[in-house]
Amino acid sequence: MVVIGLVAAWLVTPTASQLQGRVAADAAAGHVVLLERGQVPALLADALVATEDERFFQHHGIDVIGLGRAVSYDAWNRCLCQGGSTLTEQLVKLVYLGDDRGWNKVGDTFLALKLESGLDKHRILADYLSVVPTGAGLTGAPAAACTYFGKPLARLDLAQFALIAGMPQAPYGYDPRFHPDRAAARRTYVLAAMVGEGFITRDEAAAADAQPLLPDPLPAGC
Repeated sequence: MVVIGLVAAWLVTPTASQLQGRVAADAAAGHVVLLERGQVPALLADALVATEDERFFQHHGIDVIGLGRAVSYDAWNRCLCQGGSTLTEQLVKLVYLGDDRGWNKVGDTFLALKLESGLDKHRILADYLSVVPTGAGLTGAPAAACTYFGKPLARLDLAQFALIAGMPQAPYGYDPRFHPDRAAARRTYVLAAMVGEGFITRDEAAAADAQPLLPDPLPAGC
C-alpha cells in the first residue's frame, strides 16, 4: 500500500516543466524580473547556498543529512526551530504549495524530486532568486538590488550580495530599511557561512562586513 501511495503521489504531482511554467506565470503576473540561468552572479549563488542549503549542488532535491540534523535539533530543544528544507523545496513552496500546510510535507518532497529531475541546478537558483521575497513589498533579488542599492544585480559587491542572500528566512524582519540592526547581524552570519564553506576568506568577509549596510541617501531605483 505504501508503494502504491508513493506511485500515486508521483503521478498526480506536476512535472518539472509545469512547475517552471508556474514560475514564469507568477513572475509575469507580479511584474517580476525572471532571471535566466546565466544571470545569477556567482558570489550571490555562493552566499545563498552557504546560508540556506550547503549541500545544494550534491543532493537531488532532498537533503537527508540536513533534515536529520534539523529533526534532532528540534527534538532536543523541544521546538520547531530548524526546517531542513532545501532551496528546491523552498522554491516549490513559493510557487506551488503556498499556505496549504497539510500538503506540504508530502507534496514538497515529490515536487522537489521532480523539479531536480527536469531542471538543472542553475535554473533552479535563477527561479528561486526571481520569486523569493526580499523585503517589505519586494520580490526577487533584482528588485532588492535596485531598491536597496540603486544598481542592477550584476553590479553588486560581496557585502550587498550577502545582505540579499540572508533575507529569505525572514524578508520583513531583515529588511535593512526598517530593521538595520537585524539586517547587519544577518549579513555577518552570511559572510561567516561563506567563510565556513570556503567561498571567501576571513579578510574578505571582514572587509565586506565593515561596509555600510545601505547607501545614504537611499537610491530612487535603478
